Amino acid sequence: MRSGLTLKPGQKGTKELLEKYGTALLYVRYRYDEVRGVRLKTIELVIEEKQWQPPFRWRDGDIVPVAVSYAERNLREKLKALGGRWEPEDKHWRVPYGLIRGTELEDKIPADFMVNHHRNRR
Repeated sequence: MRSGLTLKPGQKGTKELLEKYGTALLYVRYRYDEVRGVRLKTIELVIEEKQWQPPFRWRDGDIVPVAVSYAERNLREKLKALGGRWEPEDKHWRVPYGLIRGTELEDKIPADFMVNHHRNRR
C-alpha cells in the first residue's frame, strides 16, 4: 500500500470532515492498495491532549558536575585526561558533557543537578 496525497484541514477535499471533526482533524490522506485496486481515504484525529514535558537533553558544551569518589582512581584519571576540573567546595569534577556522553562517567552526574539544571534552562 502506498501513500498518496496528504491534505491539511481547510484544503480542498477536507470541508465535510472539518465540519464533522473540527479542530481534532489533523490530516486527510489518500492511500492506494494496488493489490486490491482500491483507494482509501484516512484521517488523523487528536483524541487526547494533556500536558507534556520534553525529555531533558544535555548539550555537548554544557559543563556538568561529575561525582567520583576518591576510591575510583581510574575514573579520576579519565576526568583529568579529558581536562576536567576538580571543584573542592562542591566535591565534584566539572567537565563538558560532550566529552563524557556515552561513557560510564555520564552515569556519575548527580540526579539533583539534572533536575535543577533542567528547571533553570527553560
